Amino acid sequence: MNQGGCLSGEVRYQYDPKCTEVAFHCHCKDCQRVTGSGKATVVMFAASAVHISGRYKTYASMGTDNSHIKRGFCPNCGSQMFTFVQEIPNMLFIKAGTFDTSEWLNVQLNCWESSAAPWLLPDHLIPGVEKNPPAS
Repeated sequence: MNQGGCLSGEVRYQYDPKCTEVAFHCHCKDCQRVTGSGKATVVMFAASAVHISGRYKTYASMGTDNSHIKRGFCPNCGSQMFTFVQEIPNMLFIKAGTFDTSEWLNVQLNCWESSAAPWLLPDHLIPGVEKNPPAS
């Protein structure tokens, strides 16, 4: 099992990288705001494949495409780690920057290319979609 966590170490999690569903760069305005950057690199897992220790808080909002989002963050250091999407139950999205090691990671998609910041354009070596990919 690999591990990750917040900056302060108060929230930690374990995961099996073989359980990755998809990894992508999201350029939506919400991801830009929550990261303070031009994108979020996010990895989707079955929620049952991730074991979280420590208490985190969530912030609920409507996503850019009207999905119901809860973002999990450490109440001590503020690190953004998790995203839960009501419309995709039983799945958990983890911000890749919170992994202790990430050399195994293979980003497969750019999402929300339509709102990418002009100073951080999508990586055109990987496929991209204008908004969210179709749910499957």
